Amino acid sequence: MFGGFFIAKKTGIFDVSIKAEVLKPKTEITKGMDAEKALEMIHRQMQLNGYRERTLNDYILIFNHFLKSTNVKTLEEINVNTIYQWLDSMNVSASTKSTRLKCLKAVLSKCFNNGWLQSKFWLTVQIKLDKKVKPGAKQNDLNVLLSLLDTSTFIGLRDAIAILTLFKTGVRINTLGQIRVCHIDFTNGLLNLEGSIMKNHKNLKLPLDEQLIELYKVLIEQNLKIRTYYKQDNDFLFITRRGGKINSRSTNNAISKQLSKYAKEYNLPNINAHAIRRAYAKSLYDKGANIALISKALGHSNLAVTTQYLDLEVDEVAENLRDYL
Repeated sequence: MFGGFFIAKKTGIFDVSIKAEVLKPKTEITKGMDAEKALEMIHRQMQLNGYRERTLNDYILIFNHFLKSTNVKTLEEINVNTIYQWLDSMNVSASTKSTRLKCLKAVLSKCFNNGWLQSKFWLTVQIKLDKKVKPGAKQNDLNVLLSLLDTSTFIGLRDAIAILTLFKTGVRINTLGQIRVCHIDFTNGLLNLEGSIMKNHKNLKLPLDEQLIELYKVLIEQNLKIRTYYKQDNDFLFITRRGGKINSRSTNNAISKQLSKYAKEYNLPNINAHAIRRAYAKSLYDKGANIALISKALGHSNLAVTTQYLDLEVDEVAENLRDYL
């Protein structure tokens, strides 16, 4: 190559010398692109790329909220000021703002990739968060709660088994509602979770003890009665009182709502699905499992997230480090 040109061997009329830049497709910025139209196209692209329905709905909901709050009509109108205007209009926690901002940035990044925006100006918009370590649920509180549930009723039985599943497997509440009977290997005592119901889209196998295996058999039998009565056709392990699928969104999840109800009713302040998941991680750690193994069991993308789950006291860290001196 010389002076921006390819110098071909002089072997005939089929040798071509041309600037490499000529062959590169030009990216033209679309002027005055309608924001709602852009969202429709991005939604279609994400569907084709296999994004989950929940993710798609979140992106649409948040981007439409941004458009409505700022009265933005075209992509050209979006800038740092409109983003801050939108953030200022929210009466929510900094953590919630950060989550919504992340979704907005994801949509804007796709607009940039499509050639509809000239720069990634939104990268300068940041929300400072105080990293507070949320403690896990206390095992004693879980035992108290389990002792208070009326397992002679379907809801009481379902909730008790759900709590034990959360504590003994560490699955997310969204995954819990999507577990099917076919995911349970009764012979080998395994929970075989498909990537399609996991946040990280990766398959995961988790061991089940005899208690859970036997409880699942009882629950499946009760589920059959409920589904038959209400004429429902599904094989979910955890179902609603009318035999339907439990909403996978944590805010509308029937079991998640029940946990909140129990926490208030029985004065158990740290009883929720995420706290129980953290308790699972801490339980593994206390039994000698290393952080890498715990991270794998939780389906985390990196060890940094896992260490936050463990809620280690300063003195505990010092004592553990002493063994390696």
